[in-house]
Amino acid sequence: MKVLFLSKWYPNRYDAMEGLFVRKHAEAASRIGDISVLFVKEAKGKAFETEENWFKKVHEIYVYYPESNFPIVGKLIKTINWTRAYWIGFHALKKSEGLPDLIHANILTRTAIIALTAQWLYKIPYVVTEHWSRYLKARKSYNGWLRKRLTELVVRNAKTIMPVSTCLKDAMLENGLYHNDYRIINNVVDDFFFQSKLLNEKHDKTQFLHISCFDEEAKNVKGILEAVKLLTEKRNDFELTIIGTGVDYQSVYDYAENIKVLDSVHFLGEKTPQEVMNHFQHSDVFVLNSNFETSGVVIMESLACGKPVITTNVGIASNVINKDGSNNGSIIPFRNPQKLAETMNWMMDHLHEYDAQKIREGAQIFSYDAVSKALNTIYTKVLE
Repeated sequence: MKVLFLSKWYPNRYDAMEGLFVRKHAEAASRIGDISVLFVKEAKGKAFETEENWFKKVHEIYVYYPESNFPIVGKLIKTINWTRAYWIGFHALKKSEGLPDLIHANILTRTAIIALTAQWLYKIPYVVTEHWSRYLKARKSYNGWLRKRLTELVVRNAKTIMPVSTCLKDAMLENGLYHNDYRIINNVVDDFFFQSKLLNEKHDKTQFLHISCFDEEAKNVKGILEAVKLLTEKRNDFELTIIGTGVDYQSVYDYAENIKVLDSVHFLGEKTPQEVMNHFQHSDVFVLNSNFETSGVVIMESLACGKPVITTNVGIASNVINKDGSNNGSIIPFRNPQKLAETMNWMMDHLHEYDAQKIREGAQIFSYDAVSKALNTIYTKVLE
């Protein structure tokens, strides 16, 4: 089958990390079909630029369109350029590969409008994967009469809607995005996380790990630091390593300094995926204290490395933590550093109760093979 991916976010010349999870879905789909990606993005300059390359077995077509800085009519010109960019890219794809059998739109709403237009013009069915947190109550950013009506239209006409977690599905339904075929499609964890050696190290100090993009509205890293402060009042046989960077990095670091926890907390900055995997290997427990997530890839990566997780009830947490007889972590209340400190304290004394191999086995649902099989089932059903 030939499948065309459209996405609002995708790795590009300006940001190699943007929409990386969409590329991983495309890579998983490439194991069961011929996959192309068409991605358009505003860029500096006055001309349209088209780039084509291959990422493993995925054919990627980029169309960069001119930015518009005109007052008043700027938005209109931008919309025209955006539409033209898709027209250019779609016809380049049609000329080189022919029409796709199926379109897989990612992140509503505009990409699905393109998919719906292709369905009207060429009778190509489309499915939608949603990653955006705007539907969640904690965000409250799904606004605007026109946006809502258009979103309802494209959802209604899609063959299948595939949010990346049950909590995101529920949020979409609460916002009136009804469809008779919702399917949860997991995000993908890189194979090398599953292939990493399961270490059974005995540390003098329990090693907690947190990975963050340092967006306090979402991640609440300061809440973790408050829990660390409370825990240091009871014991000092632990350390917390924090990996990542972002807009609130300096604010969080200054907070750690102000509450005097830097003896127990180590900020390492940004690391490569392989380096992140190595830190998971040498950790004992992963901690996530987010106010909201649509999925929670770091939860998946921790479980793939056989490490238990302490997390708030965000994203996939309620679907995988201690489900079906598994013993792989704890779910804690939101914005409750006291409870987080108590759970960290309990974990330190009960690490011997966690089986790394069983934790990893339960995480296989996030592997490339598992996700490609799930996509194959959905695609086949749609095309039949």
